[in-house]
Amino acid sequence: MSDLEAILETGGAAAVEIAASAMAERGHQVHSCPNCAKPMIGDFCGVCGQERNTHRRSIMHLFYDLVDIVINLDSRVMRTSWALLARPGEIASAFREGRTRRYLPALRLYFFVSLIFFLILGVTNIAIMQLVVVATPVKVTWINGKPYVPNPAYDPDDSDTHFMPKYMPMSKDRASQPGGHYEFSAKGYFFAPIGAYHVNLTPEARAKLGRANFEITDDETKGKPVDPQKLKKAQAIKSWVESHVFGGLQRLAANPAALNDGLTTWIPRVLFFLLPLYALLLELFYIRQRKKFFYVDHLIFSLTIHTFGFVLLMLAAAAAQFLPGGVVAWGTLVIGGVYALIATRNFYHQNWFWTVVKFGAVSFFYVFFFVFPALGAVIALSFLNV
Repeated sequence: MSDLEAILETGGAAAVEIAASAMAERGHQVHSCPNCAKPMIGDFCGVCGQERNTHRRSIMHLFYDLVDIVINLDSRVMRTSWALLARPGEIASAFREGRTRRYLPALRLYFFVSLIFFLILGVTNIAIMQLVVVATPVKVTWINGKPYVPNPAYDPDDSDTHFMPKYMPMSKDRASQPGGHYEFSAKGYFFAPIGAYHVNLTPEARAKLGRANFEITDDETKGKPVDPQKLKKAQAIKSWVESHVFGGLQRLAANPAALNDGLTTWIPRVLFFLLPLYALLLELFYIRQRKKFFYVDHLIFSLTIHTFGFVLLMLAAAAAQFLPGGVVAWGTLVIGGVYALIATRNFYHQNWFWTVVKFGAVSFFYVFFFVFPALGAVIALSFLNV
């Protein structure tokens, strides 16, 4: 508390004491505040704001209080919802300008909307993402008496991959194994009901799914003696890959929605830690306006943008039940981008040119340096622990 605030508070309490003394001298009865014990003038305490009559009311009074709370809360929620959806940047502007009583606090709104989002997904049994494992048969090609398989990274229509080998070598022992050879990949589906997709793999492909699609190589291939340390390390790597990577593929083959528990656990936590990073980027790009916009202003703006993001994801989850996934994804990106751009313009009050430039730069750094790596890590961790 600053010295000025302390002086004002002390002065206010002294004024209440003087007024109460004057009223007592004139024969008025002065009650003590049940909360702070200061003299109480009127229906509310002039020091702490405590109401005089709070207990021992009739049931009807309690009912009136309940109705009043519900109506006031409902009107505040409606104003906040309208401002969030139809007036981009308004909630953050209201906080910066001191109009804090009109809307719900930004942090509380963020937690409420994000909770509703994940609650709806749980109640409707919709998964954030499902991965369907696909097995593609691979043909073994014999060149000069040695087996080779096509290099999955090589694309004849892409000049950037021409430097890569078209075929990769394979040992004769592995080439002669029964059941054929497969390349495994996964196709993702977003916001689909759990159980809507199933994996259809042949028995041969399922048998190959739990085994690492590479071999342990040692110096024997070059006519050199085997290095026990290298061989042990290679075996440990292969064991880890078979257990986590191909073991994860096996579990996904049994349940395409196996990632969903990990995603619903980690995504809200990761996004909450990304909020201050987005605010930090805004502060850096609006550093020349640091006297007008404090970091907390950028943080409130970040909260409102991410809150709208959860609302948009709710709408996307509903639209994904009727429209193609690609249409929903592009529509979500376009609507979210336009909303954030307008909100940035309304909050920072710069001309459209600088707003577009700064918005583009902030979005680029935020998405490619923070969001994609964070979500990639969440997906990877969820996959390795399914």
